[in-house]
Amino acid sequence: MGSRLTFKQKPMLLLVLIHSLFTLTRSQFTTCRTSCGDIPIEYPFGIDDGCGSPYYRYILVCSESGKLEVRTPSGRYVVHNVSYADPHILVTDPFMWNCEDGENYRPTRPFSLDTSTRFKLSPQNEYLFFNCSEDHVIVKPKPIFCERFPERCDSSCDSGSYLCRHMPGCSFLMSGSSCCSYSPRATESLRLMLKYCTSYTSVYWRNVGAPQPYNQIPDYGIRIDFDIPVTTRCLQCQDPSKGGGTCGFDTETEFHVPVQRRKFHFSL
Repeated sequence: MGSRLTFKQKPMLLLVLIHSLFTLTRSQFTTCRTSCGDIPIEYPFGIDDGCGSPYYRYILVCSESGKLEVRTPSGRYVVHNVSYADPHILVTDPFMWNCEDGENYRPTRPFSLDTSTRFKLSPQNEYLFFNCSEDHVIVKPKPIFCERFPERCDSSCDSGSYLCRHMPGCSFLMSGSSCCSYSPRATESLRLMLKYCTSYTSVYWRNVGAPQPYNQIPDYGIRIDFDIPVTTRCLQCQDPSKGGGTCGFDTETEFHVPVQRRKFHFSL
């Protein structure tokens, strides 16, 4: 006959089991939240440490009010939408000019990204700058050749742009202020421009699914493009049918590991 546990031995066994569970790597038992508010959280992102890709660790946060926010060197910004099919996120900067400001310009600061991450400003962004110093900024209508050779016009701010004449959502035309449109290659360009301009705002071209050339309309916001890293360690993470998990990483080594979306339970 096998030996049976005594009444005094059972509590000791329970303690040993609990200790064994907590000595496993944290990433094996991470429960990854799949949404923040009404925004789905999928690979490569995670709002719990050990979830998603380590390339985006500590970048997204779900606030106490249930709003998804992105951390950048210039601050924290509310995320309004995340697209995984066309990888990008949309954020707004409360410091930027908006229609309600009219020609009363508030102090602002340039939006910036951490260049060490896999985020980058989308080429679909355009920036409107107001009241720029023409001693430091080339403010004039762009010549036709800029459409063919945009790299030769990177330093000029187009005063004859469509957006300056048709600002999204604004029911007025500016009369006492100058406006020009600028498409920067990097966030450093925004900082340099804002040194010589009173204020600015960001406009991106939103795809509305209509036939061309009416498939895009301008809207306020900042589009940030991102990469979706795929590694041989975590190929199953993108397929829910393989293990029923999501992609995560060991918080100490940052190696990819599958982590489960469900909580773990055990019984004695």
